Amino acid sequence: MSGTNGRTPVGIDALLERVRAGYQRIDVQEAHEAAHTGAALLVDIRYAALRERDGVIPGALVIERNELEWRLDPQGSHRAPEATGHDLRIVVICNEGYASSLAAASLHQLGLHRATDLVGGFQAWRAAGLPVEPVA
Repeated sequence: MSGTNGRTPVGIDALLERVRAGYQRIDVQEAHEAAHTGAALLVDIRYAALRERDGVIPGALVIERNELEWRLDPQGSHRAPEATGHDLRIVVICNEGYASSLAAASLHQLGLHRATDLVGGFQAWRAAGLPVEPVA
């Protein structure tokens, strides 16, 4: 048990299940409607190569995963202008809906209690025929 502080290590599947139990995930139609009405901020955390290959969701804020907490913390010195408060509804989008779950859980730890993620990620969005545009 070295390095685990006496606790049994948890696998990634169990960790995903645990963090996802802490909030309600969102499907593509709900995310599209929330973004269209201004009820949520879509945040694309995919790395540049995936955005260049597959395109981006129009209007989504692009923040790569390694900068996410710094850019969305409403109290942070490096926050994005869109990070207006802890009550902001944020929908985190990764490629397939796995990394975004961990990212949403991290945002919850910063007090962004309405953060969620997109079930199936960008690939589900694209498969549903929702708007995608090439990287400018």
